[in-house]
Amino acid sequence: MQKHDLKLTSVKIVEHLFEDFKVSSIRYKFNLQKLANRAVHLYLTDEEFRKKLHNHTDLTVSGSL
Repeated sequence: MQKHDLKLTSVKIVEHLFEDFKVSSIRYKFNLQKLANRAVHLYLTDEEFRKKLHNHTDLTVSGSL
């Protein structure tokens, strides 16, 4: 994949989730870009994954949650 194949975007993430992710990402050598790309791919290609995300309600309701 070349640099011009990438789209720069910004998103707001629940602060405590992001803090926990930062710690976990160091432990497992996994970054937010990998997570986002893989999650988007699974969302587009795996109906069960998509349903799981649509039905996930364990987050505090605010904004785009």
